[in-house]
Amino acid sequence: MLSLPDFELSAGTGTAPSAADAACSVSELNRRARGLLEGAIGRVRVRGEVSGFSRAASGHIYFSLKDEGAQVRCALWRSKAGALAFEPKNGDAVEVRASVTLFEARGEYQLSIESMRRAGAGVLYEQFLRLKNKLAAEGLFDAECKRALPAMPRGIGVVTSLQAAALRDVLTTLARRAPMIPVIVFPAPVQGEGVAALIATAIGAAGRYADTAEPAGRYGRSAAVIDVLIVCRGGGSMEDLWAFNEEVVARAIAACPVPVVSGVGHETDFTIADWVADLRAPTPTAAAELVSPDIEDMQAQLASAALALAQATARYLVDAQQRLDWLARALVPPSARLAMQRQRLTHLCARLRATTGSMLAAQAARCAQAQGRLRAPRLARQQLQLAHARKRLTGAALGGMTAQEVHLARLLGALQMLNPQRVLERGFAIVTDAQGRLVRDASALAVHDVLDIVLASGGVAASVTNVTKVRRP
Repeated sequence: MLSLPDFELSAGTGTAPSAADAACSVSELNRRARGLLEGAIGRVRVRGEVSGFSRAASGHIYFSLKDEGAQVRCALWRSKAGALAFEPKNGDAVEVRASVTLFEARGEYQLSIESMRRAGAGVLYEQFLRLKNKLAAEGLFDAECKRALPAMPRGIGVVTSLQAAALRDVLTTLARRAPMIPVIVFPAPVQGEGVAALIATAIGAAGRYADTAEPAGRYGRSAAVIDVLIVCRGGGSMEDLWAFNEEVVARAIAACPVPVVSGVGHETDFTIADWVADLRAPTPTAAAELVSPDIEDMQAQLASAALALAQATARYLVDAQQRLDWLARALVPPSARLAMQRQRLTHLCARLRATTGSMLAAQAARCAQAQGRLRAPRLARQQLQLAHARKRLTGAALGGMTAQEVHLARLLGALQMLNPQRVLERGFAIVTDAQGRLVRDASALAVHDVLDIVLASGGVAASVTNVTKVRRP
């Protein structure tokens, strides 16, 4: 034990103290104190709250650890600071492994930090990092593994606690945005000892609803199908959210056959489930918004599509009407066609008669010319031949005219047979519907259809009361 030097003088002598009682320097005193501290205490583990945190230009870190009743200065050298898994800040509860020493220049005892981790949650955080690195090495976080969310899911699954406020937020959001999509809740506790296995079981049960062939288990059977799954809960500490950092939950999310959206905690909370899920939402409400289409947007798109359809239909009807007008102008009625054929036949008959008369006149002129050239002695014989030729010519001409007239009569008869009026006179009728289309098949008619029936003389309007298809031999 150190003692103060004795400065008292011997009574009545005035002599100085002996060499054994000589005073030591401050530096010597601090060296002795440092040796005592390092030898007597050595390495220790200390838990406390960070205060007065500062990082020097040299890279060393200085701060104090404090609790309700005391504090101690700490130094973390640059060589050790680079190995920290987190950046400490004032107010953090940490646990350090350190050597007790004394800073001789100021005479202050301090802790020389060798390692530091978060207090309480520090062990959990180390477990979090180990599992995160393990799953990342297996490729469970790779972007190639992420599946796209369906634009219009047939059903939405939700894994959370029935008592969680997050469930009310999700259901309210889904009811507002997409009330037509069914929602299936797979209840599971989200906080407490051993709940990770229950969450994984609920995720597995939800996965079976991707194929309704086997939706069994304690959740019953249903014809519902889900195309996307929300795994969610509200915010909390790392301990509160720890179930979503368990490997069994991560494996269940990775094995789920439908895309999974993680909505665990608040925006600043990150869990292993967030990394494994196909998409991370900052909150449960945001998760519901990500998986559901907005009914208002859909109604706007439907209205736009309906307008485009109406415009396209209007354009089509206008084009169809124009084509109908053009076809109507090009269509010639049967009566007009018959009139044209009759006029052409009359013209051909007139040309035939004119041609025949011209031919006879020409032959007569030739005969007269030949007769004038005949000698008198041969006149009688030539006259006889001429009369015979005239007779033959006349007969041939008359025979040709008769054949043409017979052919002309045959053509007139054929034209008369084609006349619709003759067909109507034989007892037939022309039947058209309300749009003026010819009715050729009884199966095209329906009861109450209005028909227009044209007869040989006049016409009637009728309404269909019964449609019976008669098989004709």
